[in-house]
Amino acid sequence: MTIDSFLKLVEIQTKVASIIPFLLGTFYAVYRFDTFNLKNFLLMLVSLLCIDMATTAINNYQDFKKAKKKHGYGYESHNAMVSHNLKESTALAVIFILLGTAIVFGLLLFLNTNITVLILGVVSFGIGVLYSFGPIPISRTPFGEIFSGGFMGFIIPFIAIYIHVFDLNVVNIAFDGGRISLDMNLLEMLFIFLISLPSTVGISNIMLANNICDIEDDIENKRYTLPIFIGKNSSLKIFRALYYIGYIALIILLVLGVAPLVTAITLVTFVLVNKHIKIFYEKQSKKDTFIVAVKNFVVMNMTFVVTFAVALIIK
Repeated sequence: MTIDSFLKLVEIQTKVASIIPFLLGTFYAVYRFDTFNLKNFLLMLVSLLCIDMATTAINNYQDFKKAKKKHGYGYESHNAMVSHNLKESTALAVIFILLGTAIVFGLLLFLNTNITVLILGVVSFGIGVLYSFGPIPISRTPFGEIFSGGFMGFIIPFIAIYIHVFDLNVVNIAFDGGRISLDMNLLEMLFIFLISLPSTVGISNIMLANNICDIEDDIENKRYTLPIFIGKNSSLKIFRALYYIGYIALIILLVLGVAPLVTAITLVTFVLVNKHIKIFYEKQSKKDTFIVAVKNFVVMNMTFVVTFAVALIIK
């Protein structure tokens, strides 16, 4: 396997969807709690990238194995198994190596923090695998948007924050005499939820836009996604509404004084994001307009991340 074929198999360009929420959580932890743990940062970064790459590789492998329609819509070029003539054994070896690396670094992160990180890590790992693997992968169901947005958009920022503040009583899970106790700072959790909403809706909409564009092909390949269940028109309305929810969350954060004032610059991106929404409304095509969902995620959330970094410099 060449480096190029490996990068294609794991679709390295899509890792921005996990790195941006990771950086957002990191910058928020430093800004709000004035703390940073370099060791935990690096351990999570490696584990996160490996599980993300493994999930994508599993998805490509599963699409290769289960696809019933393999010609006429770019399958030969967009599936790495075909375009790079990869052996199934090679793809499986890469998948298991990535999963193994993610587990090792995840366990090291747990040993350096507490049981809360282990629980969230195990759940995230399970969802990451089940998203693309199993008798009914989550990506082939109407719940793909919820799990992709919820876990990548919220859980990643939360863990990225928590690994720096695990000893500050934001969330504590304890086991005592067969009993489980949960202690949570609800106000801080609300702030974290609001901080993560822009990335949550952005990632959900990448998945939603992809499924809207693939309705006909997904029906043929027996992928019963959300747009197939609720229809294209309802899916487009949700697509637009989710972005609006993300911007409303930003406004609330600014009003409450949780987000630094400089992050208000992110609101300016609404002009471009709204323009892209209109473009996608006019035509839903994987080749021509799907990219606007990716652009919206990047422009909205990267601006949020960069302005947070600027706030840290100013502070």
